[in-house]
Amino acid sequence: MAPTLPAAIPDALYLLDYFGLAVFAVSGALLAAEKRQTLVTFLFFATVTGVGGGTIRDLLIDAPVFWIHRNATLVICLAAGIAVWLTARHRWNERTLLWFDALGLAAYSTYGASKALAYGVAPVPAFAMGVLTACAGGIIRDVLAGEPSILMRPEIYVTAAALSSALFVLLTLAGLPSLPAAAIAFVAAFTLRGFAIARGLKLPGYGKR
Repeated sequence: MAPTLPAAIPDALYLLDYFGLAVFAVSGALLAAEKRQTLVTFLFFATVTGVGGGTIRDLLIDAPVFWIHRNATLVICLAAGIAVWLTARHRWNERTLLWFDALGLAAYSTYGASKALAYGVAPVPAFAMGVLTACAGGIIRDVLAGEPSILMRPEIYVTAAALSSALFVLLTLAGLPSLPAAAIAFVAAFTLRGFAIARGLKLPGYGKR
């Protein structure tokens, strides 16, 4: 029996993928900057953060790993690392990292859910793939840097990725075309994460309600 071919993904969503890749790569390099690491570490963190979530997603949905067959992916990651390295240190701070990470989170959670649906993944697992795509790279980055994983912090982070993924899946199932669904999902996730950054909002911990 021939394998089922994936549905076509609109070119605009591929642009969302590249955008998410670039800003996540910058966030990885920014963490290396905070740690005052070498250029090699900048490049490594940029690459791992950029491709980590998407790699796990593609392996799970039985898709070709996205960066293996495209030169542009690793070029973007390496360029992001070099750009941060060459920029004066006073231009970067912790909040810059948070905002770049928020942009990547919104883009990757939306695109991850979209790609999973295109490969015939059921709606609930597709939702999970969106969250995984958005969060796994940052988790790997933080663990390698010796930082507390985002999963162990009360920040509104995974929740924003879940909002984006859920909105995209639900809007698509409701018949909305993928591009407006993606735009709504992206804006919703970035707004929630941005509001949390600006206002310092956190989720309540167990026993602290």
